[in-house]
Amino acid sequence: MYNWAHRIEMPWFQGNSMQLAKYSLQLLMRNLSASKTILPVLTLFTKDPCPLCDEAKETLEPYKNRFILQEVDITLPENSAWYERYKFDIPVFHLNGQFLMMHRVDISKLEKQLQKLEQQGAGGWRTPS
Repeated sequence: MYNWAHRIEMPWFQGNSMQLAKYSLQLLMRNLSASKTILPVLTLFTKDPCPLCDEAKETLEPYKNRFILQEVDITLPENSAWYERYKFDIPVFHLNGQFLMMHRVDISKLEKQLQKLEQQGAGGWRTPS
């Protein structure tokens, strides 16, 4: 558990966004390691604009504390393989690298898979070894 007695002081960055990003990442990593919690990764394959993706993200909002949402823009050059695979099917979701669902969020499928991971301790609520 994180010891909230430790006070975190926020330095003034005076517009240095790289330094702010580095600080934010360090703070995130410190909090993650302190909590001993590893969440599964839900990957959303998307593009801009994508109204169905926006709708899907709204549907996922109540579950956001149970996974890390990672978005992959399939229109970027480095994601061309995903573009070829999913260009007519977004939104597409993978959970911990495995295909889960496409087109719309299936809450019952998501809930079932999250519970399975949490019970197995494989990417759910567990202490790292």
